[in-house]
Amino acid sequence: MRTFILWVVFIGLTVSVNAQPGPSVPPSADQVLKQACELAAKDNKNVFVMFTASWCGWCKRMDKSIEDSLCKDFFSANYIIRHLVVDEPAEKLNLENPGARELRSKYHGDGQGIPFWLIFDKNGNLLADSKIREDGAGPEKGDNAGCPASEKEVNFFISVLQKTSGINLKEIDVIRKRFRENDK
Repeated sequence: MRTFILWVVFIGLTVSVNAQPGPSVPPSADQVLKQACELAAKDNKNVFVMFTASWCGWCKRMDKSIEDSLCKDFFSANYIIRHLVVDEPAEKLNLENPGARELRSKYHGDGQGIPFWLIFDKNGNLLADSKIREDGAGPEKGDNAGCPASEKEVNFFISVLQKTSGINLKEIDVIRKRFRENDK
């Protein structure tokens, strides 16, 4: 009887361990964008998508700046912010969102480095990207502002925020000061 009980416990543990889910697959880029646009429509906001990676220091600076207590309310009042993981090393490819590389490529972000960001309206139409370009230059041109830090990058970022949100002069000053700290 004792052997039988031990056998039942062993089988139960084996089934329990084997029933544990494997590593989860991140949602696809299409799923992330669709869900974000649905929320944006509901909340009357735009969608801010940032391409990032676990190893990216500048991506972490961008997040830290956006999440800073002085800036956070502005960003959350105007944008649904989502991250798409790309450019992971071979041993961490499971962290990448399926289709994220293709989405970045579609918007001419290949070879631009990360963070690379896009801003969409609630219908999924592209409003802006993180590339600084000359007036009249096509979408394939320009240099990635990434996490804005230099005066030129921060001024560009502010101009994008002005076009895609209800930013006011006080918020401009706060955001400018916070992002310029990234240059140190």
